[in-house]
Amino acid sequence: MENIGTELATFAGGCFWCMVQPFDKMPGIQKVTSGYTGGTTENPTYEEVCSNRTGHYEAVQISFDPEKFPYERLLDLFWQQIDPTDAGGQFFDRGDSYRTAIFYHNEVQKNLAEESKKALQDSGKFQKSIVTEILPASAFYPAEEYHQDYYKKNAAHYNRYKKGSGREQFINENWKKEKAEDLRKKLTPMQYSVTQENGTEPPFHNEFWNWEEEGIYVDIVSGKPLFSSTDKYDAGCGWPSFTKTIEDHEVEEKMDFSHGMVRTEVRSKTADSHLGHLFNDGPGPNGLRYCINSAALRFVPKKDLEKEGLEKYSHLFQ
Repeated sequence: MENIGTELATFAGGCFWCMVQPFDKMPGIQKVTSGYTGGTTENPTYEEVCSNRTGHYEAVQISFDPEKFPYERLLDLFWQQIDPTDAGGQFFDRGDSYRTAIFYHNEVQKNLAEESKKALQDSGKFQKSIVTEILPASAFYPAEEYHQDYYKKNAAHYNRYKKGSGREQFINENWKKEKAEDLRKKLTPMQYSVTQENGTEPPFHNEFWNWEEEGIYVDIVSGKPLFSSTDKYDAGCGWPSFTKTIEDHEVEEKMDFSHGMVRTEVRSKTADSHLGHLFNDGPGPNGLRYCINSAALRFVPKKDLEKEGLEKYSHLFQ
């Protein structure tokens, strides 16, 4: 039985191994289960589904809190994992069981899914038609335990598979980053150097190192919220410094061995922008210092949060 306030979302995006990790660490996501749905056979096995004898899709079913992670955001994240123009499967996985679909659990989900699909088609992002189906949810059968959380249990094989199947390259080319020529038009040379070429702006000669106005800082490329002025402090280094993020799932940490040093690089999740580095010499309870380039950020004043659709962050300044 689901907890009060929890809803279900069901998505088919090809191999279900690759459809768990993107949702698993998001706020408000309680559980992501790999399984089979949309067919006629009860309790099918993996072999039966893959042989296309049951009519089932490989899918994931997500238990989520819509107050913390709305269904619309789930839809956005779903589209960013797939090739929605492929009617015969996904990447090198071919056959009906690997087709894409959104299985709606109520009329609200159905309407939102249809609006989302239309918006993607109208955006012109893809020259071909969006063929992902929108279907009523039916019985969902959890897959064998071996397939649950596969990206955690078999990380090395999972990473090889995701790359070898062509999915990783497709996501990077079509969803992760804007084209270089488009970014050069919208970014200043310094912004492009920092976010796209892992550059570093000069200390004490950048926009936000001593900026004191109340508001939040968003990714200059994607517009996703990253940091708040309430967590900003003067570290004496000449760059904006923060003790924490406001959206953990929008920030990734990677090891950086450049310049003969071992550091933790900070990148934005959605746009894959280089932001700066993370150090363990901060004043907060966790001892963290996010040392961030101003050129990777855009500042949204407190008074403009509602105008920019960011009113959910107003509570930070109350």
